[in-house]
Amino acid sequence: MADPPRLGILIPEFPGQTHIFFWREIRALEAMGVPVELLSTRKPAAGLIAHEWSQAAMARTTYLGAPRLGAAASALPELPWGELLAEVRRDGMPAARDIALVASASRQLVSAARSRGIAHVHAHSCGRAALIAAFAQRLGGPSYSLTLHGPLRDYGPAQRFKWRRAAFGTVITRRLLTEIGERLAGDLPERLFVRPMGVDTEVLRRDAAYAPAVPGGPLRVFSCARLNLVKGHQHLLQAIRILRDAGMDARLEIAGEDDMGGTGFRAVLEARIAELGLEEHARLLGAIDADQVKAKLLEAHVFALASFSEPLGVAYMEAMACGVPTIGTDAGGVPELIEDGVDGLLVSPQAPEELAAAIRAVAEDPALAERLAAAGRAKVEQGYRASLGAELLRDEFRRITGADAAMR
Repeated sequence: MADPPRLGILIPEFPGQTHIFFWREIRALEAMGVPVELLSTRKPAAGLIAHEWSQAAMARTTYLGAPRLGAAASALPELPWGELLAEVRRDGMPAARDIALVASASRQLVSAARSRGIAHVHAHSCGRAALIAAFAQRLGGPSYSLTLHGPLRDYGPAQRFKWRRAAFGTVITRRLLTEIGERLAGDLPERLFVRPMGVDTEVLRRDAAYAPAVPGGPLRVFSCARLNLVKGHQHLLQAIRILRDAGMDARLEIAGEDDMGGTGFRAVLEARIAELGLEEHARLLGAIDADQVKAKLLEAHVFALASFSEPLGVAYMEAMACGVPTIGTDAGGVPELIEDGVDGLLVSPQAPEELAAAIRAVAEDPALAERLAAAGRAKVEQGYRASLGAELLRDEFRRITGADAAMR
């Protein structure tokens, strides 16, 4: 009997520090009987390899590699030049640059798909990974689909080319669905779904009830996100300074690393900690694995992330799943996850005074803290489980490949 068709999951620089939700989805797919092949562009920087499963994931991932001029040249006669010239006319030199960069990786993807029995590729990015999948399909490779994880402006040129022949697409918020409908009308697949990435609510849960902060005692605030200007850590540090100046024993830990593995924005935050006199009260933990993140969440009285504009926010989901009162910013797609005053609190981005007031509200009102903790957990359990995204991919993969009988 022939081997069942395999689903390729293409993720840029896998497994990076923020990729736990991809891994959860992959594991859920495999538990459902879907044979998965992992694909990536290249390995992440050493300082960003943080998870206990990272080495096992890398061992089974096919890396398509850096651009290779020989492979790119051999692909040139096969490329759909009519489509590509239209993209270059629309988006200029950035489109031409990306086309040149991905040609060799696209050929490698076609080869990997044929040798490994990959019948469909899902690109968990609308950047160059999506361009690789779209090229590969036009070079005789497998069908493909896409997930949009944030605003189109963050994912580079040639978006119409990327979406035009996709078998289906998913977006993580209704806001993004509206955006691509307006920007890419006429070039979108018929099947589009709003399906955010989710979290494992069976793992991310409490065995004991949430305990609010004790009045006059230490207030443990936890945050988790890569160290980047847009994540607003500098404003969270300012909020902690405001609280301490008001007599509250607020203590902050931030999990995550910068995109350069610790040699980039981390230095800016370390300097800010020193400037604010928070050396004894704020710690940068670096990239830590999922078990350590969970342990920190279960210890925390409050989770806060002050992003300028978060597409949705898996870190928020993880905190809510663990029953921690969660504070986010009223920006991007976050209001689709957190309903202010119901299952979390929302503040304006870049507003440390407002953020400090929200943290104080949770710290000084145990009933509010307990209510937000319980409601946040219920919200994620109902609508943001990792299995929901895996189920959608499974069903669409079966529809495309006719693989129902083989996988049931």
